[in-house]
Amino acid sequence: MKRRNFLLATCALTVASTTKIATGAENSDKIKKAVKYHMVTGKRSVQEKFQLVKDLGFDGIETRVALGEKNRALVDSYLDASQKTGLPIHGVIHSSNPTLKEAVDQAAYLGAHSVLHVVPYNQKIGYFENYQNTQQTIRAATSQAEAKQVMILLENVWATFLIDPVAMAKYIDEINSPMVGAYFDVGNVVRWGWPPHWIEVLGSRIKKLDIKEYDLKIAMNEGMRNGFQPPLGSGSVDWKKVREELARIKYEGWATAEVKGGDRARLEEIATQMNDVLQI
Repeated sequence: MKRRNFLLATCALTVASTTKIATGAENSDKIKKAVKYHMVTGKRSVQEKFQLVKDLGFDGIETRVALGEKNRALVDSYLDASQKTGLPIHGVIHSSNPTLKEAVDQAAYLGAHSVLHVVPYNQKIGYFENYQNTQQTIRAATSQAEAKQVMILLENVWATFLIDPVAMAKYIDEINSPMVGAYFDVGNVVRWGWPPHWIEVLGSRIKKLDIKEYDLKIAMNEGMRNGFQPPLGSGSVDWKKVREELARIKYEGWATAEVKGGDRARLEEIATQMNDVLQI
């Protein structure tokens, strides 16, 4: 299939997935669920992993950016697998790497709509200098993002920077580009605050969601990282209020699990938990 025809087919699939018949779940026609590609384990080919994700009822997948000629075959295998299985690559993950223009290009090549970017915090320089430098890195890529129609979405992480929703909203607004928004991670904010409050403040800036659980009691008793261990729906996140806030801002789009992956049984478990906490 020629790439142009594939992208048109992918768009049609996306439209179809947003108009699927309601099944009694409140968000079945609004939120599309996905997993990160690296969560799919086992000795399977790239195409077999894509097919497994599709067979388990996920609407899409997210891959990591792999730049350079040495990674060309890998990136092409993602595109080939997406074409052959009909499972769209909705976004790419670029972490805090500064090569945003190249990441935008790769996202466009794969038919993805976003680049996940983590704003880094360089403690060797001043706070304001880091603030301005990182904004400039993003601004330098916005023209490319607009040309390719690929959003640069900033994720809230444990970098001890932009750790409250007002600061993140201000940071995004100052960049002043329609192609820059928030990739809101529900579980990451529990260390600093409450997900419904973040959703309230960030509002329409939220373009995509990362889904994971966090348990404050476990974190306090067993270590901060261990707070991510509980299954979705069994920790400190008030998922009912999360859904209410998402409904209030009229959120419709992708929700991608970012939890411990595994084999078919584990991925099926993740799908079931996502359906439950998000009511999809």
